[in-house]
Amino acid sequence: MAKVLISDKMDPLAAEIFQKNGIEVDVKPGMNPEELMEIIGDYDGLAVRSSTKATPEILGKAANLKVIGRAGIGVDNIDLDASTNKGVVVMNTPFGNSITTAEHAIAMMFALARQIPQANESTHAGKWEKSKFMGVELYGKTLGVIGCGNIGSIAANRALGLHMDVIAFDPFLSEERAVELGVKKAELDELFTKADFITIHVPKNEQTKGLINKDTIGKMKDGVRIINCARGGIIVEADLKDALDTGKVAGAALDVFEVEPAKENALFGHPNVICTPHLGASTTEAQVNVAIQVAEQMSDFLLNGAVTNALNMPSISAEDAPRLKPYMKLSEQLGSLAGQITIDAIKSVNIEYEGSVSELNTKPLTALVVANLLKAQLDSVNMVNAIKVAESRGIEISETRTGSSQDFRSLITVTVVTEKSTHIAAGTLFTGKEPRIVNIDGVPIEAALAAHMLYIRNEDKPGLIGGLGTILAEAGQNIADFRLGRRGRDERAVALVALDEPLSDEVFEKVKALPQIRQVQRLKF
Repeated sequence: MAKVLISDKMDPLAAEIFQKNGIEVDVKPGMNPEELMEIIGDYDGLAVRSSTKATPEILGKAANLKVIGRAGIGVDNIDLDASTNKGVVVMNTPFGNSITTAEHAIAMMFALARQIPQANESTHAGKWEKSKFMGVELYGKTLGVIGCGNIGSIAANRALGLHMDVIAFDPFLSEERAVELGVKKAELDELFTKADFITIHVPKNEQTKGLINKDTIGKMKDGVRIINCARGGIIVEADLKDALDTGKVAGAALDVFEVEPAKENALFGHPNVICTPHLGASTTEAQVNVAIQVAEQMSDFLLNGAVTNALNMPSISAEDAPRLKPYMKLSEQLGSLAGQITIDAIKSVNIEYEGSVSELNTKPLTALVVANLLKAQLDSVNMVNAIKVAESRGIEISETRTGSSQDFRSLITVTVVTEKSTHIAAGTLFTGKEPRIVNIDGVPIEAALAAHMLYIRNEDKPGLIGGLGTILAEAGQNIADFRLGRRGRDERAVALVALDEPLSDEVFEKVKALPQIRQVQRLKF
């Protein structure tokens, strides 16, 4: 009989579902790491929320553990690399609290518009300061939604019901999907200049970290109001405080903070700031939903081997696994590369399989390409739900198979079509198992991807290598690998530079300033 440990407070329905499925379950919330390490070896499954930390040390003691289920979206408390190395599947429940989080953002917007928390505190103190709290109507105002995925689209729908004008910025939002939602698609700068209220619904990553800062706030309307129920760190808190002090920003409502638990913060106590302690998913309905979902998913895996919403395991049959394994790594890299160099709304993605790879079961490879493509902008995308997420955003996914390849035994080419451009990333296997990138946007280049890289599009003129090398050398940054490619003399050229360590913002700005560079991006794999 399989045995599961529920180590965080969770709705009792989770335990009931395990028991009904014939799985033994222990409910022991509140354990410290030492206590958990003592008993984790007895369990096949671990069901958690956000309190339990599945660290490498704990996983090292988990001799029988096969699956960790997170009742919620974020898996910051679970070491994915250590889990994968241990052979432990990590699942989450990405859609169980979407409505709850969107409704919290709308509630925060109401509170911000009418200063409800401040008025409540004043009235409780017996002050009756009726003239002090002059609010604004939401009717007819423009709401800017940054990130119009599952949660952002729900928030937009609620705002439309309030007769607000809704504009949305999302690199993956097509014009057709925007029409379907009833929102106007906008570039980020346009959103900043037009929005009376701004609500944030994007993950924290390289592209969104510090997105709301001194410069972007300067582009906003005077008296704008900002709501963040997504992730801390997307807003530069010091810059927001300065803008609140000057009145550039009329108010802010924050459910998330750069450092959590937030016991102290420069924004605390500000008269125009409303704060809640990361309550986005904290409703009875959401907690019931995610508890049921995680128990059902884990039971299905432990009893039947079915995989749902796994973050580190593909759906592949036992006989396909050995042949697909090297191509899976290549597919992950191609999707991630294409996603990081694509910044516009995606209309379609075609994955072309040439040569011997075309004879395999390519569905898992396509799912891996799409999942890693979308991960550049979205949370909780994996190979299980990637195609569905893409389709929900109006992105057309197609496969092409060709029995032979002109230059390679096998070749996978990812073509991403946006509303403004087309991007291509192609790769093959060297010695049958080592992934190599062989073409980017039509430029031949041969490179192995590394953890930290620079992608450069440059004018094919002298001085680039010397200038770049000087900047990196002065910063003590070692170049692990440097690959160049060009279509022809005086035509466009690209470079992939592998670095031993991630590049700081300061050094990156110096690289961007080199005169030969047209575009440069930090890549992470």
